[in-house]
Amino acid sequence: MPATPDGGIDRTASHWYRQPVLWLGLAVFVASLAGCVWMIVLGAQHADTPLDTAHTVFGVPVSAHSSPGAPPADPAP
Repeated sequence: MPATPDGGIDRTASHWYRQPVLWLGLAVFVASLAGCVWMIVLGAQHADTPLDTAHTVFGVPVSAHSSPGAPPADPAP
């Protein structure tokens, strides 16, 4: 710590706003929040249109299948 002219220790040099690592951390945090907001805005502007396919996409059916009737009853053991 730097010394004052009267021989004491200058306590202002150790304040949090004099630490460059904290400013860097704050800048990274603010940039990540800005990136999150930007992604949300982009997602809201561009609609997610459904695919126009008749087959399954990644194993998931595109449309619901109607059931022919009631499910079969379980036989008694």
